Amino acid sequence: MSDRELWSAGRFWRFKRPFHELRLTDRVAMSQMPLFITTLLTVFLVWAFFPGTMDNLLFGSFVISQLLIMALCYLVPWDRLPYTSFLVVPLLDFISIAVGREGGQDSLTGISLLAVFPVIWLCASSYYPKTSVWLSFLAPLAIIWVPLFLKGDVTPQGLTRALLLPVMMLGIGVSVSVLTRSMMRQQKELQDKDALLQANLRTSQRQEALLNTVLDTVHLGVLAVDADGHDILMNRKQRANHELARPSTIEDPNESQLLVYAADRTTLIPVEDRPVRRAVLGETFTDYLVWLGEGAAQRAFVTTARAMKDEDGKFAGSVIAFGDVTDLVNALTAKDDFVSSVSHEFRTPLTSILGYVELLLFDEPDESQREMLDIIRRNSERLLTLVSDLLASRNGQLIVTPHAVNVAELVRSSVSSALPKAAASGIVLTADVPDTLEAHVDGARISQVLDNLVSNAIKYSPDGGSVRVSLVEEDGNVACRVTDTGMGMTPEDASEVFAKFFRTSNVRRTAIPGVGLGLPISKAIVEAHGGSIDVDSTLGEGTVFTFRVPV
Repeated sequence: MSDRELWSAGRFWRFKRPFHELRLTDRVAMSQMPLFITTLLTVFLVWAFFPGTMDNLLFGSFVISQLLIMALCYLVPWDRLPYTSFLVVPLLDFISIAVGREGGQDSLTGISLLAVFPVIWLCASSYYPKTSVWLSFLAPLAIIWVPLFLKGDVTPQGLTRALLLPVMMLGIGVSVSVLTRSMMRQQKELQDKDALLQANLRTSQRQEALLNTVLDTVHLGVLAVDADGHDILMNRKQRANHELARPSTIEDPNESQLLVYAADRTTLIPVEDRPVRRAVLGETFTDYLVWLGEGAAQRAFVTTARAMKDEDGKFAGSVIAFGDVTDLVNALTAKDDFVSSVSHEFRTPLTSILGYVELLLFDEPDESQREMLDIIRRNSERLLTLVSDLLASRNGQLIVTPHAVNVAELVRSSVSSALPKAAASGIVLTADVPDTLEAHVDGARISQVLDNLVSNAIKYSPDGGSVRVSLVEEDGNVACRVTDTGMGMTPEDASEVFAKFFRTSNVRRTAIPGVGLGLPISKAIVEAHGGSIDVDSTLGEGTVFTFRVPV
């Protein structure tokens, strides 16, 4: 493309832009262009139908002045002059039109109507609005009256006859001025709104960049889905997790094709039970364990989902977090294997020790020897009980053999056995139970739970107080509550109290003996019955343990 063609294309696209985005010189030229084109058409009509007028000096001056004014629009550096200097152009147009009217009124009537163009220009410029409106009346009036005064042809009828055109121009000027101010107010409002939108957009972009940076920094996989299950956000870690779960033979798998396994690492989880599907259905859950991938690359993840709601409270999607806990799961497995191995190794010699102690006691030793043998037997039995508890905690779920049992009698027996220990600790131990309350449970296991809860209530009330055991039937369940006025726990400790080997910081400071297995085992026993156990505690005020099992 030649330089001339490039220049022409540039001029074309310059005028394709919105008017207010053009250079000042181009805006001045375009404002003058309607009058200039109309002048050319007027010249053509005069040349075609009234050739004699072309020789009129005034008409020729009109044509030449319009050419010069158009040239001035391009040649004068308006952007270097005071900004409103270009308004001299419409004022020159009024003079040019007045000359043209006098030179061409014998051929063409209505040349004075060309004054509408500078009137519109002045009033649409929005500069000096009152002056522009006055000029829209006075300038056309001068175009008609000045020649009358110069010729001395001044009569009331002549002056009055010429008022129609100035009044029309005044009406046009007022209308254009009002519309221009209205449009400018609207433009200002639009510009303000646009500036606000631009500021909001920049803020939104900064927040989006910050969010993406934070999400790509954390070691959690984060996935956001809409109400239809479509992915709307996935951070770098989650993309890696998705790739881990992708079968090697499928390039773009759907949810049902991903390798998502249950806790046993071999059973594929049904689609409806998978974390993402549950979240899409509106479920909220915490620490749901799954395994992604297969083989040596398989990893364990705990998943948490929270639903999103719109302003009407309707479900709008969910956010799911995937936390890699492979190392933790492997460590827990290794710990459980170690505990199980050590417990089995301890059981055999302890059983042997207890057997020989029983043989020695059977030989009726003297009093001093019997006392020492009783100490050996008591501590061996305590150690064997601890080993049994360790094995039970390793196995997780306990086997129970339910049968018809009077649970009220189990409570009375547990309380009766603990009375000497409570009295020694200065604790008032009471039971509030009905005469009979039967349930289909494993009596020995429920007694183990009761003994553990009552023993803990006494143990963790070192300053005395009271312990109350109550038993009622609630909604088809046997509900037993053990309430103490002991040291209590913080909410953080209460949330961890059923974890294996957990002991509160307050208990560790007071050096109260224990290994933190009684409550996990009690929880396992209750859950093996299809029941539940919970705790409500206030630090310094006391604790309430409640377990429920079906009747």
